[in-house]
Amino acid sequence: MARKYTIRSKEEKLAIVKEVLAGKSVRAWEPDIHHKRVEDWVKKYRAGGETGLEPKKLPGNPLSRYERRKELTYTEQLQYQIELLKRELAVKEAEVIRLKQHNARKEGDAQRK
Repeated sequence: MARKYTIRSKEEKLAIVKEVLAGKSVRAWEPDIHHKRVEDWVKKYRAGGETGLEPKKLPGNPLSRYERRKELTYTEQLQYQIELLKRELAVKEAEVIRLKQHNARKEGDAQRK
């Protein structure tokens, strides 16, 4: 069975790391969080402090900042809709280009006959 991908907040990670550093077992969260993940958080905390536990901003998907949050403000909802429309427009523009190329090939074939 596949595990559900869960994004933990910095505060959640920090609380778990502090409990581990206080002596709680790394495997105490085993059904929910794999012990290797907890060990990674402890290493990041020791190397970079609290800032080491902050989620990394990944390039590429502009919708990810809105999709991972439970509640959005009105402004964020509008920005999310704008990003969705931009993505849809890009898909439609690509489709128009593909159809133009397809039609140009058909016209070329018709002229050769």
